[in-house]
Amino acid sequence: MYSSIIKLFLVGVIFSIIITCVDSLSSINTSPIDTYNVPNLNNKVAIVTGSSRGIGKGIALELGRAGCTVYVASRSSRSTGFTSTERDLGEDNKDCTIERTCDEINNMIGNGKGISVPLNVANDDEIAALITKVKNDCGRLDAVVCSAFTTPPDLNDSSFRDDFWKQGAEMWNACHDVGLRGTYMTCCESVPLMIETAKNYNTRPLIAVISSFGGKSYTFNVAYGVGKAGCDRLASDMAVQLSKHNIDTVSLYPGVVKTEGNLEMDKRGEWAAASGGLDLNMGETPQFTGRAVATLLSKPDLTKKSSGDVVVVAELAKELGFSDIDGSTPQSIRNLKFILPSFVFPQIEKQSGAPLPTWMVENVPDFLLPWSVFSSGPPPTAD
Repeated sequence: MYSSIIKLFLVGVIFSIIITCVDSLSSINTSPIDTYNVPNLNNKVAIVTGSSRGIGKGIALELGRAGCTVYVASRSSRSTGFTSTERDLGEDNKDCTIERTCDEINNMIGNGKGISVPLNVANDDEIAALITKVKNDCGRLDAVVCSAFTTPPDLNDSSFRDDFWKQGAEMWNACHDVGLRGTYMTCCESVPLMIETAKNYNTRPLIAVISSFGGKSYTFNVAYGVGKAGCDRLASDMAVQLSKHNIDTVSLYPGVVKTEGNLEMDKRGEWAAASGGLDLNMGETPQFTGRAVATLLSKPDLTKKSSGDVVVVAELAKELGFSDIDGSTPQSIRNLKFILPSFVFPQIEKQSGAPLPTWMVENVPDFLLPWSVFSSGPPPTAD
């Protein structure tokens, strides 16, 4: 929970900024319009790990839509007969495989191509074999997106947020073996080919590490936060060594994402306890992060400037003016437009026993908490 100072800050914002702004603000009901312009990434080659489902799949789809040749790499594959059972994805998602992702890419209009490669990023030899295949097939590698992550134990209930000494090595290994070590080894194997690509094609390859707000502020549990902070530092320190080779790195922060697993948890009534009260209705689709990656890859001047930095997907979308696939514009988790409706307003209504005025709920100011404030303590929960 935020400190009392932060609580007072938020409450003060509600009653000072909103009241002063309300006369000049009005609610206009319009249908969302998709403002995304698909970039031209023809001839570029990308690897996306963890792309049989979730955020990784959303990224692979959008890179394919933009014209990339995408190596869709994950464990779940029709060819091997292995399908991850770590999460119950529901009856509609029994075939969350790399082949299904590739089918969706290859059925799109355009030049994008999906190539399925069974891959366990916990296996160094398999990573090396993937890079050899890409080099032999294409001779270049423009983007590596590290999205593979092992589903932690006890994700479906509140014990996912339990004390670290009760979770022990199992939680630590789940959060670090694939999500951090596997990411590091994927980058180690990929960089030599990316250096060649930068030299031979006069381009700036990009490494995108999928992290989360847990890298900045306490989220879920200790092991999870340490793993995400490690991803952020990995992107930052790699940028130092890769700058002389014209390769850029970013650590990407999606918000609350409507993955297959999260949507199914919500259907079963497990989402609120596991997430600490995050509102999935305010969430993003996996393709929203994909649009961010595709846009970044098409803007080398921006990636050069941002190399080594944390990039929040929702904040990048606002800066560059693109929407989610349904035309919506999801808010950053550190924006008052997310924090107040998700946590502060419900607590005020619970304590007062009365709903807040409509004008207040509908006119929350668009204001980002500074990282120094956001990182000063654990975020609020709906508990």
